[in-house]
Amino acid sequence: MDIFRLTPAADGNVAWPTLSTSKKSVVTVGAFDGLHVGHHAVIEETVRQARKLDAYSVVIMFDPRPAFVHAYAKAHAGKDVPAGVHDPEAITGVDARLRMLSRMHVDYVLIVRYTIAFSEKSFRFFLGQLVGKLGMRMLVLGEDARMGANLEGDIKKIRTLAEATGVFELEVVTNQGGTVRVPERFTPTAPNEPGEPGDPLEGLGKAERRAWSKKHNAREVRNQSSTNVRYLLSQGRVQAANEILGHAHAVEGVVEHGEERGRTIGFPTANIAEPMEGYLPVDGVYAGWLVDLGPADEYERDQQQLSGKAADGEAVEAASVTVSDTPVVSHRFSSSRVDSRLAAQSPFRWPAAISIGTKPTYSESTGLNERVLEAYALTDEWLDLYGHRVRVEFERFLRPQIKFGSTDELVAELKHNVEETKELLGAE
Repeated sequence: MDIFRLTPAADGNVAWPTLSTSKKSVVTVGAFDGLHVGHHAVIEETVRQARKLDAYSVVIMFDPRPAFVHAYAKAHAGKDVPAGVHDPEAITGVDARLRMLSRMHVDYVLIVRYTIAFSEKSFRFFLGQLVGKLGMRMLVLGEDARMGANLEGDIKKIRTLAEATGVFELEVVTNQGGTVRVPERFTPTAPNEPGEPGDPLEGLGKAERRAWSKKHNAREVRNQSSTNVRYLLSQGRVQAANEILGHAHAVEGVVEHGEERGRTIGFPTANIAEPMEGYLPVDGVYAGWLVDLGPADEYERDQQQLSGKAADGEAVEAASVTVSDTPVVSHRFSSSRVDSRLAAQSPFRWPAAISIGTKPTYSESTGLNERVLEAYALTDEWLDLYGHRVRVEFERFLRPQIKFGSTDELVAELKHNVEETKELLGAE
């Protein structure tokens, strides 16, 4: 899988690479945040159609998320998001998305840095560029996709354009997951009771559902959507979110030194530094997994898009492209080392009891109220993970954060959480 990182010029124009002078491409476009099962259906259809037509499969992925860019611009006098500004609402980091796309056998991923100037291009101009520069023969989209200035380009208008010009076809993947109602503005709300919370609308009649929707100013969204995944995680409904994702939700970050109190009470934890890649679920204790991706500097070296190196360190042949003077970074993606660590039977993967919160048992005495993510690996090995990049995967919500009366009470509950985690994950 070849990757291009494309930065639009000040006027919003993109120097699209010429992938081939003779071979056409089948293209899909989106942020693909979380890369959930709905996204998978669209990308799998893109790959299938490309093979059928003997064309390249191409995924155009926006980063940062368009919603984040527009919200930032609104709050900062129309300015673009500066490099390095963290998006806490992003479900999945770019690296994780690339690993999944590689396993789906996509030929090319074009990561476009989303800017306000780029967003102001019309959908007709944008699609014309894809036809002219990428040789797009077919565009594959979900049925509610929209693009271009003011999101004017909906499926109906794109289909009309395709039929009128005859230069590309439109393939629409229908929504298979139905719709749900999600509050227009929701805030993370931790469950009050132990155990994975259920759907608040389950068992309600039509009148009760209408009342709930009115109270929460709810709107209808696709069940298989990034918005719904984000909402579910913000309510502690990890299992429901994972069903939509098609995999365990995860965050990735670097282990740092914390208060180290866990070590003194027999539960040494890996404390993950901010900022993390991925959406952090609501405060609580979870059952999940801790995966060591290796020393952070080695990981960054492996993933560095400017290096022209594969993840295993071996040099790779650069992709052949024709571009203008606008900076374009290309690189052939390989994640074999990371994938081996993520594998189900990897020696670098451990079941874990995971805590997110402000440590309420001690925060009053310490004066520390910082929200932290800690993962206690269920292993008899001594793990020195300081400075390592790790992946924390969430499988089940266990309980809300509780302020215990003593350390002994906390330790007793932690032991219970460990046993729950072992039982839920089938760990010995």
